[in-house]
Amino acid sequence: MSGDAHDLFDRWERVWHDREYDLVPSCVGPIYIRHDENGDRTVTREAYAAELKSVHEARPGILVVVYDHTFTADRAWFRFSFQWSDPETGQKQSRAGMQSYRIDDGKLVETWITMRPLGTSWTDVAQERWTSAKA
Repeated sequence: MSGDAHDLFDRWERVWHDREYDLVPSCVGPIYIRHDENGDRTVTREAYAAELKSVHEARPGILVVVYDHTFTADRAWFRFSFQWSDPETGQKQSRAGMQSYRIDDGKLVETWITMRPLGTSWTDVAQERWTSAKA
């Protein structure tokens, strides 16, 4: 599974960083269960793709920078931060978090995410790509 997860998250990184929304169906199951700051909710892959587009519009240039990750048979875990520039002031922004995923049939089907406050980031060196080996 780790090779499959590697391929999955290489595609998912392209969705986030390169705005390749046409890859969403190859990354996300028909139903995606999210446990996040907005509570527990179930969204379709199309609704989640629309959410991603909204995030990109609100925070142009947003990046997900990964510091550590692990893949298992049907799970993935990431320690990451969002990094972007405020569209009005140009000031650099960041927010650190941790996220785990449940994978079924090679697609993301459930996620748990916890975020630290605005202005937080991890102090160690980030990975080059989401699936890179830890430096």
